Amino acid sequence: MVPPGRKGPGRSLKRGANQFTEAGGTWMTGPEMAAARGGPGSTKQWRAGARPRTLPAAVVPVLVGTAAAHPLSPGLPTGYAALTHVVAPSLWDSTWWRALGALVVALALQVGTNYANDYSDGIRGTDDQRVGPVRLVASGLASPQAVKRAALLAFGIAGGVGLALAWATSWWVLAVGAACLAAGWFYTGGPRPYGYAGFGELFVFVFFGLVATVGTYYVQTLRLGGGLVLSASVGVGLLATALLLANNLRDIDTDLISGKRTLAARVGRRTAGWLYVACVVVPFLGVLGWGLLAATGAIADQHPVFAFLPLLALPLAIAPIRTVSGDATGRALLPVLAATGRLQLVFGALLAGAVWLWAT
Repeated sequence: MVPPGRKGPGRSLKRGANQFTEAGGTWMTGPEMAAARGGPGSTKQWRAGARPRTLPAAVVPVLVGTAAAHPLSPGLPTGYAALTHVVAPSLWDSTWWRALGALVVALALQVGTNYANDYSDGIRGTDDQRVGPVRLVASGLASPQAVKRAALLAFGIAGGVGLALAWATSWWVLAVGAACLAAGWFYTGGPRPYGYAGFGELFVFVFFGLVATVGTYYVQTLRLGGGLVLSASVGVGLLATALLLANNLRDIDTDLISGKRTLAARVGRRTAGWLYVACVVVPFLGVLGWGLLAATGAIADQHPVFAFLPLLALPLAIAPIRTVSGDATGRALLPVLAATGRLQLVFGALLAGAVWLWAT
């Protein structure tokens, strides 16, 4: 193994030595995989390149933010009333189109970030030795420019819908959206990608936890939210962070070779594994604490039993925690990413249900 720091992000590895696989699949080189998938341009390849197993990170904060927002009226500012009421006022004032808009923005940002990551890592050579799911550029399934255009298209969709949300709420939403777009591109793009410096988990926690949850709540209520929304956003962010850790734990060895110094590569397999466990366990502890406070009357809650609802997802956490807590590395960690995505989606749906019932 090449010592850390000997190969920077801009130095490519030799092509042709790489192998690619998907969970449960066989090992194939880039050209073999291209032939197996029907050649460049197939819908299946682009769908795989979008990395659907990461999409729960986009869906969950919108579910939770919408659940917290549903009992509150939109309360449009006076300055917009004369303009917004001209165009379909009942639809424009409805919070449901804003919830749907927030979901489109979140999904488009996630897909755009995934394609941007594929493009940037591909042209740097970072993915030339790969254990995880297929990458379009590194495997030769699509040209770098095609993947870059796909990323920009997804970001454009997010920007267009975000503009409509800003028009209906506040222009400050544009500033937040611009920060989200920048975070998505510069994760592995640009001259100094923060994902190569070990800050990926921090940005995921902030943008796919705090910003996405509170932002969804804001565009529907024009309020930043109280303790419930902020607390829920922390749990959402931790599970999104666990999803990225599951990916980076698997890739520690190849990331060190290519000079990609993720947090997992910096702290090592054992410490990164414990960080993953903490990111999975803490949201459940938070829910347990919320339920106990509600049950004892320390916080107002007409239906305290609903606060415990997300604990039903706990069995889904057992298998990935057991795998990560062991000595598994590389390909043996492939199932953890899918398991973490399932856990995040089920926990998020249950948390949204609990928040909805609590807020009613």
